[in-house]
Amino acid sequence: MGPTSLLARCAPNDGYPAAVTTYALRSASPAKTRAEAVVVGVVPGPALAPGAEDVAAAYGRKLRGLLSTLEVTGKPGEIAKVPSKDVIGSPLLVLVGLGADPTPAAVRRAAGAAARAVTNAASVALALPADTPELAAAAIEGYRLGGYTFTSFRSAPAESAAPAELVLLSPAARRKEVVAAVEEAQVIADAVIGVRDWVNTPPAHLTPPTFAEEITAAAKAVNKALGKGAAKVEVSVLDEEELAALGCGGTLAVGGGSAAPPRIVELRYRPADANGHVALVGKGITYDSGGLSIKPATSMTSMKEDMAGAAGVVQAVLTAARLGLPVQVSAFVGLAENMVSGSSYRPGDVVTIYGGTTVEIANTDAEGRLVLADCLVRAAEAEPDVVVDIATLTGHMVLALGEKLAGVLGDDATVAEVLAAGEAAGEDAWPMPIPEFMETRIHSSTIADLSQHDWIRWGGGLFAAAFLREFTAGLPWAHLDIAGPTFNKGGAAGHLTAGATGYGVTTLVEFLRARSAGVVPESVSGDAGATTPAAS
Repeated sequence: MGPTSLLARCAPNDGYPAAVTTYALRSASPAKTRAEAVVVGVVPGPALAPGAEDVAAAYGRKLRGLLSTLEVTGKPGEIAKVPSKDVIGSPLLVLVGLGADPTPAAVRRAAGAAARAVTNAASVALALPADTPELAAAAIEGYRLGGYTFTSFRSAPAESAAPAELVLLSPAARRKEVVAAVEEAQVIADAVIGVRDWVNTPPAHLTPPTFAEEITAAAKAVNKALGKGAAKVEVSVLDEEELAALGCGGTLAVGGGSAAPPRIVELRYRPADANGHVALVGKGITYDSGGLSIKPATSMTSMKEDMAGAAGVVQAVLTAARLGLPVQVSAFVGLAENMVSGSSYRPGDVVTIYGGTTVEIANTDAEGRLVLADCLVRAAEAEPDVVVDIATLTGHMVLALGEKLAGVLGDDATVAEVLAAGEAAGEDAWPMPIPEFMETRIHSSTIADLSQHDWIRWGGGLFAAAFLREFTAGLPWAHLDIAGPTFNKGGAAGHLTAGATGYGVTTLVEFLRARSAGVVPESVSGDAGATTPAAS
């Protein structure tokens, strides 16, 4: 596909939302483009960032005065729109702050902010730093994600403000690796948008059975779009009767209080040239009331987000197939709705996890670890090289790290690998320990093998990870607690819009990409299973 006709659509007809914007990659001058708006970056100084040299030359000595008048300093998040008055070919110049270091993450955020700032323009040209594959991909990802809206439940959705054409201007537009990176960025953006759509969907419209149907349909659509001979994604759905026959007591207990029965969905992607085998596990609580340990009312309004881990796992597998990554992936997502009724499980109950481990229940609002436990045992049975689970698991992790960072726990080598993937993806995460004394806490039950929860206020996120580790069969393993960054309760910023962020799917894809290339970082110093901040 030529660089001037790159991806004539936002997303292929494979189950992802159709879009009206066409995308192109060109090496044209940003000062001469006839697009209705041209977006350039600003760095502290202030000065225009790389990619906008022709625009700076067109304004000449007037540029510094213009930036001063507009009080543009290059600070990240700044936006200013200026009629060009024929100084350049485009009638509108859009200035967006990049900060001192125009990294891919900075470009992604700036492009996202620009997508919301430019409205009612039929064509937009991005002249942000884009002379490497990473920068070019970040610009496309950022613009698509920053312009994301979810209007499925509006009675009269507003017309899209997206341009009919977006052109990425890059001096490297004809380099094959840049073209390939931008095409892959479209696939990544599709995956993030897919996660956002699922997480933003009201919980009554995405119950466990419905979500299982959505996953099956999405996989079917991706398989249909893949070329002849390409490895397909296999999907199997275990209903409540099959779960009972298997003895998946954690999932059944959590879902027992809902009129919508639980499911476990298993996906397998097995390319012939696979370089290794990764198991992914995702928490899919489609709504979490807390069960009998009921949440405060104000804490329930966004609890549709509790299936974000499962959504990320599914989209990561579909993306691996679309990109043709040579790595085998086995994925397991546990779907349940944690509700209150006469059939709800109770504090004091003992449930038997798939495989036979018994667990004493202390808090029905610590439900995710029970669903994950069933799935982790099944994942271990697949005999992968490594297991990674992802879940909106604990409020403790939000207290520890805030709403922007995920916590990563597990053995040191796998934690380092996940952190490297997160850095490549532009998703912030921080390593957390699993201290040895947590062993005593998780084995504190006097009547069962494990305690699910102990009501000690401190270290709950670490307790949860220690609990999950019991079901990994000693395999290399990492756990991502994404309770903080998965849902943006504030206003849009950069490429993140209000509501679901899609956090985690890009990290998982980068993890799979590294594994498919045989790239496995060396272990950091420290004892296995007791990750320290040195891993960052």
